[in-house]
Amino acid sequence: MRPQLYRLFGEIAFPSYFVLLITGFLFATALGVLWARRIGRNPDVIVDLGLAMLIAGVAGARIAHVLFDGYFWDYVHVCTDPSLVDWHITKEACLKPVDSSWLDFGCSSSGPRAVWDEARKVCHPAQRNCLAWAEFWAGGLTYYGGFIGASIGAWFLLKRDRFPFWKAADMAGFAIPMGLGFGRMGCLLAGCCFGTRNDGPLGLSFPPNSPASESQFKQHLLGAVHQSSLPVLPIQVAESALSFGIAAFCLLWLHGRKRYDGHVFVAFVVLYAIARFVLEFWRADDRGGIWNVSTSQWIGVVLIAFALFLHKRLSPRPRPASSTAP
Repeated sequence: MRPQLYRLFGEIAFPSYFVLLITGFLFATALGVLWARRIGRNPDVIVDLGLAMLIAGVAGARIAHVLFDGYFWDYVHVCTDPSLVDWHITKEACLKPVDSSWLDFGCSSSGPRAVWDEARKVCHPAQRNCLAWAEFWAGGLTYYGGFIGASIGAWFLLKRDRFPFWKAADMAGFAIPMGLGFGRMGCLLAGCCFGTRNDGPLGLSFPPNSPASESQFKQHLLGAVHQSSLPVLPIQVAESALSFGIAAFCLLWLHGRKRYDGHVFVAFVVLYAIARFVLEFWRADDRGGIWNVSTSQWIGVVLIAFALFLHKRLSPRPRPASSTAP
């Protein structure tokens, strides 16, 4: 796990997840520009589209994380009463001096970052932060929220530029999973989205104070959160590989054989929703849900139904056989 991938001048730290997210965005946008030139469309529209989808997608992903990933009350309490927010980290990490990085979650320009509760052996934010819910660079983005937000942003921009929506959607059908493949590798470096316990050869142990260590400490599987986590499945790698595979299938095989504009997009939605639904059974991080079915699985079911509706509506209808006069 490497939460901070780059540092500039020893001061500004860039979280791994954010770096890989931007990397995926750049690759996906470049792929879309090449696609636009190949079909004779204006590539500048794709650049604008990529920026609009990035902004709207990050906004949607962050809002969905705050509302549905199980941290809603933490964001409320960090604004109203920080003593109700428990950070299960060591005393040394709690009292560590404030990093000068503007990307460090919860840091302010002056004052301590956190306070230590000796009685409960937990750490609390030292100051109120009513904007913590908006600090997307600190991590905490939900894919499906980003997908819905980006789709809405794309619809408005393409309508303004009079660009065929479903043609662009087919481009997104291979560009989105390409970017998602990079994003999930960022999850691996950040330590989030980890899998269930696995003592076999596929097991991966995360460092002390990682999200996996904190989760296992809360489940009384570890004696302290500053211990390395027990081995877990690296589900992030599996989802990254599946995302790259879906992108390759949609671009290299389906796109040249599509039956209608929107076909590639529909296939991507269905394939990813199925893959994500299955992988969720091996996820161990807290992500909300009802009846032992996670929020992402419920959304996936809805999207599959919506994709099948689109397939039926967009598919070309067979022409009635013309009768010839005798």
